[in-house]
Amino acid sequence: MKRLSLALMALVAVMVFPHEATKAAPAPVDGLWDAVIVAAGTDVPFRFEISTTGSEAQGFFFEGDRKVGSTSGTFADGVLKLDYEFLNTTLELSLKDDALTGTYRNNRAGARPQDVRMRRFVPTAIAEDNTPSLAGNWEMRRNADEVTAPRDTRTWHVFLRQSGAEVSGTILRVDGDTGTLVGHWQKGKLTLSHFAGERPNLFEATLDADGTLAVTLNGSAHYRVVRSSEARAKGIPEPPDPSRYTNVKDPVSPFHFAFPDLTGKIVSDTDPQLRGKVMVLAIGGSWCPNCHDEAPFLTELYRDYRARGLEIVGLMFENDPDPKIARPRVQSFIKRYSAQYPMLIAGTTQATPTSKTIAEALPQLVNFGAYPTTIVLGRDGRVRSVHAGFPSAATGAEHTRYKQEVREMLERLLAEPSASQ
Repeated sequence: MKRLSLALMALVAVMVFPHEATKAAPAPVDGLWDAVIVAAGTDVPFRFEISTTGSEAQGFFFEGDRKVGSTSGTFADGVLKLDYEFLNTTLELSLKDDALTGTYRNNRAGARPQDVRMRRFVPTAIAEDNTPSLAGNWEMRRNADEVTAPRDTRTWHVFLRQSGAEVSGTILRVDGDTGTLVGHWQKGKLTLSHFAGERPNLFEATLDADGTLAVTLNGSAHYRVVRSSEARAKGIPEPPDPSRYTNVKDPVSPFHFAFPDLTGKIVSDTDPQLRGKVMVLAIGGSWCPNCHDEAPFLTELYRDYRARGLEIVGLMFENDPDPKIARPRVQSFIKRYSAQYPMLIAGTTQATPTSKTIAEALPQLVNFGAYPTTIVLGRDGRVRSVHAGFPSAATGAEHTRYKQEVREMLERLLAEPSASQ
């Protein structure tokens, strides 16, 4: 009788609360995870979130406070598979003993997968006792005994923000920044890291007696980091000026380009729809993290200024010479940012028999060395500005300053009369 009563109670529950009875329980992978990706032999920590609906799954990296979600995914038979179309990457993990292990791979031919490990997120208390003041602007330079190439002699900016022992920030190079590094000060050491589907970085620092930071980047490269206000006095040279890093051979001559769009049609600076317009030429590639940082800003500019005579043209240099591979990658880039301006397949990052490099495709440029590089042309077709790199929102005030500077320049150029006026 007791068993019969229990069965009747269960039947009544189904009849009275049918939706509750059939509601699927959360999958064992749902929620936040503490993760690690192995990059060049170094464990780089990052936060990850998983959400499932039936067998469908979505996984989120974190870029600061912003989530970077997968474009498709599944969780079935203990295997989680997530695709990030705009990054051309796949994350595949297996669940065992409440841990996820597997690989993250770029889908380019010959790319090596990277090991990934995840365990359930567990909040940990961070002691704030004796935490030094780290917030502010710094500059970093590689230790002299490790300099092996000209790029090792460049000074980089470091921007740090702080709330108690919690610290975030970024490193800004001439080609762009590392994305948002996050972490904390604990037991006499600052540990920050970043991974949002690209740009894995581990920043470890201790504080020297003179107030400088001794930094190890990605487990092997060592730097001296000095507050910007003291950098020159302590022998740190100025960082490269991104507005002077690349220039043109003859600034009084019009800047020329002619490349195919995604349909194969040649678009050039002499086309009627471009003549007499202020133009922003965005040199980049779908593979380039800092180009992804820049794309939303370009979309904003096109929306705000196109009616007043601004044209934006993306000059994409892909890392695969095969158009059948390059074009879908660029199409995915366009889709992600709802870009309405044309993007042209200008060449490749490496020389091939069938495709041009930057030096061959744009011979008017001098000292090109950063993706993205943004060229602004006046209505007369002459170069008014060349800027290497893009400071993303991770740079804080620098991001705001640069965007305002570009808008002010475009306002001035759009106010100039065209040659036909």
